[in-house]
Amino acid sequence: MVAQETNFIKVHFLYGSKPLPEYKSSELKSFGGVLGGHVGIEGESDRIINFIPTDSKLHIISKKDNMHSSYTVHSVNDFYAILGGHPDSVKKAVVVIPVTGLQKQRFDSIAAVYLKQTPYDYAFLGMRCGAATYEILAQLEILPQLSLKKTSKRIFYPKLLRQKLLAKAEINNWTIERQEGSPKRKWEQD
Repeated sequence: MVAQETNFIKVHFLYGSKPLPEYKSSELKSFGGVLGGHVGIEGESDRIINFIPTDSKLHIISKKDNMHSSYTVHSVNDFYAILGGHPDSVKKAVVVIPVTGLQKQRFDSIAAVYLKQTPYDYAFLGMRCGAATYEILAQLEILPQLSLKKTSKRIFYPKLLRQKLLAKAEINNWTIERQEGSPKRKWEQD
């Protein structure tokens, strides 16, 4: 019998936050506040693929003929600084998911395609980072497959995906890495 090599993907969660009242003048206000945050998938060391809007004109409803979105790759530090905070002062959770060689190949293939051409628009009532990450994990058969419409409704913001993955991690004994955020901010809770 040949031993299988274990591959991993890491799902990175940056928690939403807002400055505590006494620090409003010195702390940045971040997009989305406590119900904000961000999520992306690391398939290769220090390369997190994540879904972002490409300009400040946020669409309310998706537009296929005028998409303002892209998949991009950030280093770990740049990913955790995306909302303006310092990577060492943000609250984060990383779910380390063991995957088969085929799942890893599939992830690499999806990432290559999505980085060249985004499959959907970034929209308030549509696909955003949480739903986009869910959609990739569903293609890898880590989460149940849903239509894009259902995915965007059920995973309206990153916390909803994080709760699902943290519960699945506990059941499957996956590693969870955590970092507490700055005490100057009110952080989203699980």
